[in-house]
Amino acid sequence: MRSRTPWRGRLLAVLMAAVAAVTAGSVPGTAWASAAPRAARTPAVDREIHFTADGVTAYGTLHIPAHRAGRKLAAALLLPGSGPTDRNGDEPPGLTPHTLSLMAGVLGGDGVMSLRFDKYGTGRTGLGGRDRAPDMAAYTRQAVAAYNTLRAQPEADPHALLVVGHSEGGLQALLVDRAVQQKPAGLALIAPQSMRLLDLVRLQLADALNQAVAAGHLTARQAWSNNRGVARAVADFRARRPVDTSALLPSLGALLQGMFGPVNADFVRSDDALFPPAVARGVAPGTRTLVTCGTEDANVPCRTVPALLTGLAAAGTTGPGLRVLPGIDHLLHPAGTPVNDPVLAPAAQQALHDFVGPWRHPAQG
Repeated sequence: MRSRTPWRGRLLAVLMAAVAAVTAGSVPGTAWASAAPRAARTPAVDREIHFTADGVTAYGTLHIPAHRAGRKLAAALLLPGSGPTDRNGDEPPGLTPHTLSLMAGVLGGDGVMSLRFDKYGTGRTGLGGRDRAPDMAAYTRQAVAAYNTLRAQPEADPHALLVVGHSEGGLQALLVDRAVQQKPAGLALIAPQSMRLLDLVRLQLADALNQAVAAGHLTARQAWSNNRGVARAVADFRARRPVDTSALLPSLGALLQGMFGPVNADFVRSDDALFPPAVARGVAPGTRTLVTCGTEDANVPCRTVPALLTGLAAAGTTGPGLRVLPGIDHLLHPAGTPVNDPVLAPAAQQALHDFVGPWRHPAQG
């Protein structure tokens, strides 16, 4: 059984390595003087890694870019979006945009090493003996263990630790910052979950119903009735009352029953209990932060972000702050790009470049 059914992937996640090993070469000399030798270099490498949280072994990939031997590197923990999203940012076999592995490549090009891992219910990690999704606190403990594993790598600069989270991973990045002793120097919140979970789901479904009315697939009355039914189902779930979805469109009813059923209920309650702007107020002062939103992102619309930005400002964070990405969707694609095309839009790449500016060592000469 997977840790979560595909509803999260559809709602919040629907949603190369480009670093070449550079070989050292000597500068041509003359008959009377030889050129100074270049410093020894270590080529780029992907290293399989594992760590333990709550007695469960998790597996991941450590990407180390080419660098001068002995240099300590800025190190980023990459956190995936919602649903059964693996270390690469994929929900195979149907959804394989490679969002996180592409981010690792962009960061590697700037000389930043990274760790991405298979969270509970995905890849080699699996469910760890569970028969249902863990709650949010368990996912946070797993991410904290990954952060500490990254910090302990011999190549990592312990004073330049970063956390980069996509979608739900953006909220998780804030939770990691709150939980760890040695705070990250920077947080990149990429299309982050910026509202309580079920409020965000209601907003997404309302937008989808409005689009169906505009397309002539539903009447305004049907949309109103279903919006009202969704609001009632959410209120009943939050109050721990029985949830009746029988009056909803079948697709909406199935979606909510999957969310509120026994496999996912504990996780949904624990995520919905978190108000991301309030969590953001606990970020360590002086932390460099990036927040992105795509103007074509239907999962986390830009209009949901201001309260999160207010929370980060109250915490005394610094850095690039908000970057609006014109024409970009939730998977950081130019709008209209096939969902499984392995591409990050240039604007998304530039936002990451700017975020790691203080730690960038391109080409690692």
